[in-house]
Amino acid sequence: MPSDEQVALRQQAIDDVLAHPEWSLRDAIRHLKRHSLITSDELARLSGVSLRAVRDIEQGRSEGTVQTVNRILGVLGLKLGVVWRYKLLD
Repeated sequence: MPSDEQVALRQQAIDDVLAHPEWSLRDAIRHLKRHSLITSDELARLSGVSLRAVRDIEQGRSEGTVQTVNRILGVLGLKLGVVWRYKLLD
């Protein structure tokens, strides 16, 4: 598949995840992986995370640490973040 098509698929997968904040981390990573045409083995190798950790997150056995999730998401150009949910009192 040409690289411009791969980029378009990956962008669509990212847009899908951003449009569904109710998805679990497991569902988001599985969707990104599947629609970016990347295997668990490739994701583990590229992120420097063990294959077992990737599979545990994908299968819902673990949520992973923030560092682990950021390494996985970083392969796809994303980063897990923390945002204010409520405005603090002045």
